[in-house]
Amino acid sequence: MKNIIIFDIPEIRENLLPITFTRPISHIRIGISTIQEKWQHYFPEDNFSHLTTEYLQPKFATCSTNDNYFVAGHIIPTANIAAHIAELQSGEGIKHGEDLIAFRGSIDDFNSQKITKTTEYTAEELTSIHWLYDIFSLNEKVLTEDFLRITAGRTSQPISSTNTIIGNPAFEDGTPKIFIEEGASVEGAFLNVTNGVIYIGKNSEVMEGSCIRAPFAACENVFVNMGCKIYGATTLGPFCKVGGELNNVVMIGYSNKAHDGFLGNAVIGEWCNLGAGCSASNLKNDYTEIKLWNYPAHRFLRTGLQFCGLIMGDHSKAGVNSIFNTATVIGVGVNIHGTGFPRNFVPSFSEGSSAGFTDVSLVKFFAIAERAMSRRHVELTEIDKQIFHNIFSIADNYK
Repeated sequence: MKNIIIFDIPEIRENLLPITFTRPISHIRIGISTIQEKWQHYFPEDNFSHLTTEYLQPKFATCSTNDNYFVAGHIIPTANIAAHIAELQSGEGIKHGEDLIAFRGSIDDFNSQKITKTTEYTAEELTSIHWLYDIFSLNEKVLTEDFLRITAGRTSQPISSTNTIIGNPAFEDGTPKIFIEEGASVEGAFLNVTNGVIYIGKNSEVMEGSCIRAPFAACENVFVNMGCKIYGATTLGPFCKVGGELNNVVMIGYSNKAHDGFLGNAVIGEWCNLGAGCSASNLKNDYTEIKLWNYPAHRFLRTGLQFCGLIMGDHSKAGVNSIFNTATVIGVGVNIHGTGFPRNFVPSFSEGSSAGFTDVSLVKFFAIAERAMSRRHVELTEIDKQIFHNIFSIADNYK
């Protein structure tokens, strides 16, 4: 049994803030599963832990032995790279570009970069996330790979005759493009698989009148409300509820956008809520290149993209009819309300609107978070609270 430690490269983790304020990189959802869950698929019998920033360690601890396999949390694993890692000898490492992505040895040797032999991985071009926009930009590729892996050799629940399927429901080799897990309900929906696959997780429901264009994934206990319009490549994490119009959105889990309004090319953390009529632009009126707030640089950086919408950290909220400009970054524990566009970057633990913002106290934040999480029978633990205390204490460093 291997002892596998998924590590964060600090520079990459910083570039993925605010999403990584509350989780290691490997707990980001892209495709259908999180990155850690993908690694666990290739090493199902082995032990996993994390090596991440210090304040997250009480929740995501490092469990080390004299012989560990270190794997990089920003890499999307494949069967090939997993096989190469399994064959590593003590002291050996694997690089991909400039990044060390795997190493076998003690934690002291890893921390001191005491590597006896390094091999450049050239067997295939690996998919990896370095920037916030990689999460939605790469979602189509990863979602399709996840679908084929998760559904291989399995049989979908029957597709109700009340649905309208557009396109060939199977690949040329007969592999189905639609997979419905046990307990899920899809009735009276339009399912277009012309451009990809559709995955419906356990106990999820797609209500009547919904129009879904692949690739699309709804994880466990997701609700797609009546008449929802969803374009690929969109992923809805566990216990999300959506309505209105979505295009190339990744919701990590436990978040709601249950009503009309548009969201596109976006990443939404956990425990977020977008009120009725909330919309976010994903294209500038002059069609110029988008700049996105970067936490470590303390400024907006070029992305090379024309489309980029809302990036929202955990436990942030937007009131009824809130509107967001193209490429807006919202931190952790933010409450947006009122009319007009708020600025394109709102720091964590802020409350307000285009008219201005005030700080949110941790007492108020915890009260709101506990009420929101209790609706899903999830506890805000003392460890969670300490993590938010740490985020609160460093929030001014990123304004």
